[in-house]
Amino acid sequence: MYDFCTYFDHNYLPKGLALYHSLVRSCLNFRLFVLCLSKECYNTLSELNLDNVQLIQLDEFEKGDEDLLRAKQNRTLIEYYFTITPSLPLYIFKHYPADIITYLDSDLYFFEDPKPIFEEIGNKSIAIIAHRFPPKLRELEIFGKFNVGWMTFRRDKNGLSCLDWYRTKCIEWCHDRVEKGRYADQKYLNYFQDQFEGVIVIQYKGANLAPWNIDNYNLRIKNNSIFVDNEKLCFFHFQGLKHIMGPLYDSGFCNYGAKLNEIIRKHIYTPYLYSIISLNQGRKSKINGIRMSELRFAFFENTFTKVFKILRRIKRVGKILITKTFIVYYKHRTG
Repeated sequence: MYDFCTYFDHNYLPKGLALYHSLVRSCLNFRLFVLCLSKECYNTLSELNLDNVQLIQLDEFEKGDEDLLRAKQNRTLIEYYFTITPSLPLYIFKHYPADIITYLDSDLYFFEDPKPIFEEIGNKSIAIIAHRFPPKLRELEIFGKFNVGWMTFRRDKNGLSCLDWYRTKCIEWCHDRVEKGRYADQKYLNYFQDQFEGVIVIQYKGANLAPWNIDNYNLRIKNNSIFVDNEKLCFFHFQGLKHIMGPLYDSGFCNYGAKLNEIIRKHIYTPYLYSIISLNQGRKSKINGIRMSELRFAFFENTFTKVFKILRRIKRVGKILITKTFIVYYKHRTG
């Protein structure tokens, strides 16, 4: 059985649910631990009562953890979420019988069974994955050579020592800026190989395909599977995907100078958008855990906010139209 963990609040709930349902389709036997970062998230998931999901309430997670609670007072909410990352696998090891745990970002989506990735990991204690920036984006390694989207830790001396060190560093400093060789929870991964034994860097090309590395590969469809060069796409990282208005979505590709093609639009983004939109529609007219009436009130609460949001949206629309990195998705569209 594969043990995975992730965290998200009600704003990311549709993406978190899309991740879960992609695992249901791709994995025969798995367990997903979800740290619910808001009560709305926990209540919704409790009502859904999903198979193979173990919910963890934030209050219970934080209880008695004075170091984590102190850190919460000196950073922003998103920085605190970053700080949590290494503490979640440690919490699971402490409270549940798991031999190996894999942390997943909640905006991942699986297309195939991750078995080839775990076969590559073998008996290693720690597994991480590089961003795999193409040469034109190599300067982005200032934010870290490795991506936190997938991290595997084994319950052994190396795995636990790494998690303890990682947690200590994140509690000490974890901010959304580059400073003295650090960036959020991510750049600490740069030091894993030097600090600990049993570390493997995953080489499987179909793992963590993303807007920042997709230009490295040739994509093709064979027997209803997406191939990244000669390996099946296991999971895609949908970082940067934003809803603009109506059926218009920003893929985030323009941020990396990447180009969309028909395979990416039709076989990667369309299934994902279908999943998150369907899940939103199934939540009784709620978007991101907030009722539409609340969204309308928030949007019109003052003139400055309204104008600022409209101008920012217009700028973004212009950018994605010029770079042709937009996705148009209509309700019920499947192809």
